Parts: sequence; structure tokens; C-alpha cells
Amino acid sequence: MARVTGIGGVFIKAHGDAKALAQWYSEHLGLDLQEFGGAVLSWQDDTAEDGGLTVWATADADGTWFDPSTAGFMINYRIDDMDGMIAQLKAAGIAILKGPDTHENGRFAWIMDPEGNKVELWEPKLWDETDKG
Repeated sequence: MARVTGIGGVFIKAHGDAKALAQWYSEHLGLDLQEFGGAVLSWQDDTAEDGGLTVWATADADGTWFDPSTAGFMINYRIDDMDGMIAQLKAAGIAILKGPDTHENGRFAWIMDPEGNKVELWEPKLWDETDKG
């Protein structure tokens, strides 16, 4: 059977100015926008030792996981420096909804983009020899 092997892209339909929304992600989350207006994220640039992975899951219709957003999706962005990211977001006046929280897979924090989409930030755990055992 043919099957999905990964996510080839994430595309967000802006409610307002698409270029301004892309610029917000570039300015505050460090996405390197290319000439076509989007960013290309390469697993080879990631510093985590998991080889790169993407989680896919559904959420219960009556759940609160995406709150306070009313969007039907939430994107989790892998980041390389949670403390640095939190500092730059706070310096720009962007509220941290929650976090950073430490989990067995790394550190997580949540913010809202200018269009009300909840954004999850994830700094994957860098495993050492005691963790790999």
C-alpha cells in the first residue's frame, strides 16, 4: 500500500496580509524567507540527535489543546534555543502563553501569532550517554 512518508510543507491561509504574516514569522521565529515568500526547513540544519522527525496527530473536537486559538490546527516548530527564543519574543512584546515546560522529549512553550493561531515551540532534548542507556 502507498503511504505518507512525511510532511512536505505547511501552508497557512492568512486572514489578512499574507506577506506581513510571513514577515512576523521571519522576524520573531527566525524563519529564513526565500524569494518565493516561504521558508525551506532542512532537517540537516537541526542540532538534535533524533535525525529529524515530525509528529502527526488529531485532537478531540471538544478538547482544549489549541485554546485560546479557534483555528482547527496548531503547528509545532522545532527550535534550537528555547531560552534565546523566549528572550527575543519577550523583548518584542510577544506574550508567552505557557512554558517553557520540560518534558521527557525536550522543552515546550506556546505563543499566538498575529492572526490568533496558537504556535507550539519545541526544543528537542539532546540525549547524552546516560539517557540513551
